[in-house]
Amino acid sequence: MRQVTVLGSCGAFPEPGRACSGFAVDWGGYRLVLDLGYATLPRLLGHWPDGVVDAVVITHEHPDHCVDLHGLFRMRLYGDVGGPRLPLYCPPGVLDRIGGLEPDVDLEAVFDVRPLPGTYRVGPFDLTGLSLPHHVPNVGIRLEADGIAVAYSGDTGPTPVLADLGRDADLFIVEATDRDGETDRPTRSLMTSTEAGHWARRAGARRLMLTHFWPGNDRAAAVAAARLEFDGAVLAAEEDLTVMLGTADR
Repeated sequence: MRQVTVLGSCGAFPEPGRACSGFAVDWGGYRLVLDLGYATLPRLLGHWPDGVVDAVVITHEHPDHCVDLHGLFRMRLYGDVGGPRLPLYCPPGVLDRIGGLEPDVDLEAVFDVRPLPGTYRVGPFDLTGLSLPHHVPNVGIRLEADGIAVAYSGDTGPTPVLADLGRDADLFIVEATDRDGETDRPTRSLMTSTEAGHWARRAGARRLMLTHFWPGNDRAAAVAAARLEFDGAVLAAEEDLTVMLGTADR
């Protein structure tokens, strides 16, 4: 089984029945989590009731991408999951943000921290973390195994680095926070769905998944806008949606 399951798809705060950014990657039984924003941990445990996770990757310190890492920390510290320290790949700021919630406990009692950006061998994956523009340090993530690549932008403004991040990816997960017409800021830290489609096309990705929707955004309209730029399959991230990797099927 090689698949990605959406844990959460909202930016900033979750809409009713949804969660913020998070994805669960299952590669032949190896379990890796990409981001753990608001309300993602209960959904993660809904898919993996035993709570066993092999690695966690956090793109940046904003709470809509990392706050449920604190819940996972408490589960590992006080629960009966057991096992060695959990590899945690993240840029500077994430541990400070989470540590502020519980300053009297050492997070590294649970997490084996590996700094990003950088490259690592993570279970079956070659992991590459590339810096992308945002309000705080943000790292786009590329996972490769057996000739199949999955890439995830975290939060980012437009940048040519996205073409490298998603190069020939089977699935390119790209944030699409802004609405078209909100692109006249002098410094960009987020993107539109049209721009997401543009960079997926530049990358030569096979499939594009839009995510990090601002609450209230029209997701169908976002998909339609991305399709104007990208002629591959375009999906909107929806909670509990599972996408099979290396196949044409969802």
